[in-house]
Amino acid sequence: MDSSNSSASVDPNSGFCSKTKTFYSLRPPLVLPPESSPLSASSYALSLQQKTSPWQEATAFIDSATGRRISFSDFRQRVVSLASSIQNIFRLCKNDVAFVLSPNSTHVPILYFSLLSLGVVISPANPLSTESELLRQIKLTKPVIAFATSRNFQKLPKLKHPTVLIDSPEFESMMTNRGLKLEHVEVSQSDLAAIMYSSGTTGEVKGVKLTQRNFIASIANYHAQRTETDLPAVILYTVPLFHVFGFHFVLKSVASTETVVMMERFDLKKMLKAVEDFRVTQLVVAPPVVVAMVKGNVTHGYDLSSLETVGSGGAPLGKDLMQAFENKFPKTILYQGYGLTETSGAAFRAATTEEMLRRGSVGRLLANVEAKIVDPDTGIALPPGEQGELWIKGPTIMQGYIGDPKTTSETLVPGGWLRTGDLCYIDHQGYLFVVDRLKELIKYKGYQVAPAELEQLLQSHPDIVDAAVIPYPDEEAGQLPMAFVVRRPQSDLNKEQVIDFISKQVAPYKKIRRVTFVSSIPKSPSGKILRKELKRVHLPGSKL
Repeated sequence: MDSSNSSASVDPNSGFCSKTKTFYSLRPPLVLPPESSPLSASSYALSLQQKTSPWQEATAFIDSATGRRISFSDFRQRVVSLASSIQNIFRLCKNDVAFVLSPNSTHVPILYFSLLSLGVVISPANPLSTESELLRQIKLTKPVIAFATSRNFQKLPKLKHPTVLIDSPEFESMMTNRGLKLEHVEVSQSDLAAIMYSSGTTGEVKGVKLTQRNFIASIANYHAQRTETDLPAVILYTVPLFHVFGFHFVLKSVASTETVVMMERFDLKKMLKAVEDFRVTQLVVAPPVVVAMVKGNVTHGYDLSSLETVGSGGAPLGKDLMQAFENKFPKTILYQGYGLTETSGAAFRAATTEEMLRRGSVGRLLANVEAKIVDPDTGIALPPGEQGELWIKGPTIMQGYIGDPKTTSETLVPGGWLRTGDLCYIDHQGYLFVVDRLKELIKYKGYQVAPAELEQLLQSHPDIVDAAVIPYPDEEAGQLPMAFVVRRPQSDLNKEQVIDFISKQVAPYKKIRRVTFVSSIPKSPSGKILRKELKRVHLPGSKL
């Protein structure tokens, strides 16, 4: 707990201060580098790796498809070589923006670290985006150069510099050419490090401005909470590196000397094979992967005995699903974290075994971070156990939305608080529980119904592979909970059975009133349900 808040008014169990109505972190405070000191997030991560790790020659990255390995010493050399090549060939300046359009590969972390060290702002995008989606993002960020792959570079418009193909022999040469001089660039912690795109589940995509300091604070939190092991942890990422989830995990993995197994495209069976082949100890996944591992027999025949933990983020997991995972994988701990693009990654996380076993929770506040639970109607901050909008404050909070001062002022409120838009509560032990997005609550006859609660119950049904719930307009009730259900193959589950299954477990106002069977649920790369897509396809003309 921050020593400045260690007064008698702060509850040592929850971290709640009855005077300020604020939750303070229960973790030891972090001593971050002085803000005035020139420092990039990449330099900070590499300095921690070199200062604190006994495994300087350990493997940093493994390509799951080829088995090719990059050691930490080779990684550092490649970062410097690529930075000097970019500097000499393109003469990029500090604060120039570089657009990155690539699936996961071992080249992407090298590119990120090189650009960060030069003070070049990284703007990574989903390679599956359409040309019109990419054009909007490019108009927002105004990049001078793009780094892409030979598979997707055609979707990009012409920029100041020609597009660099990161899967080309020329790029390999840029990473290995040690003959070029690297001119030192003084990067300030207040400089922009990245412009990340929010998932846009409820509206148009937004460009989130994140600073070097934001990521330094994020790295420091993970590094302080790392556990001592005999060998480096082996982590497999299924989350994309163009998303803040993957972006900040790459930085913390280098700082903590973790071996990262990289998959270009997610495939469940290939992921399970990689866990077996590379003796993966930790998986980092989005919620749909957890659902897939629990449902059916897809994991049968794979040796997953090395797997110690599975970390999930992007959307909350239901208690029933977590229990089912525990039953199926009793030697593997499933835990959750909570964060936003606007918080540079995690803001709450489970860092110890005790915290990981708090089922349904997404963990406790990170060090140096504060939180409030605010009644959305009255604006009054609430005590432990009460539901309201989660507000967060700390060194990982974004600078704002690029080109959107109105949304920035609505989201960042006086005092440095970020309004998350999530309905949550913090219990009497300081654990955060996410109920749902405030904007996605269904209003049924004046009652508020959380889609996430119904989705978690639906997913607990043995014949349901996946599910989503949206509001359906109704003249009398206002809105009705409508479920979209993906059935297990060969299942004869019908609509009435779905409605009955839910009605037995919830209050009358929460009942599912309509059911539609679909082949899949549209989701963002981080695993969030794209309810606006369901509404667009199935409720044409609706203003919801």
